[in-house]
Amino acid sequence: MDKRKYNGGNKNAGRKSKAEEQNLIEKLSPLEPLAFDGLEYALKQKKEWAVKLTFEYLFGKPKQHIEQEIEQKINSADIDKLLKMPEQTIINKLYED
Repeated sequence: MDKRKYNGGNKNAGRKSKAEEQNLIEKLSPLEPLAFDGLEYALKQKKEWAVKLTFEYLFGKPKQHIEQEIEQKINSADIDKLLKMPEQTIINKLYED
């Protein structure tokens, strides 16, 4: 039985409507020159956050590489049992709930 309907959810979750987004853009548009002036001032002051923000928008963020180490341990007794089982038994065990 699907119990997702009982999880309640969050009424504020999800993307805002296009109308809300457009309304926010209209409110912030007059402040755009002020924002650019502030960024320019911070760049002249050599603020680290301003330099980082500018480079990330101009050239994109560098690719991140995550190194993982995966170690699996195989129990040889389980492999022996598996090899001794008939093929159909193995298939049935794979599809059991």
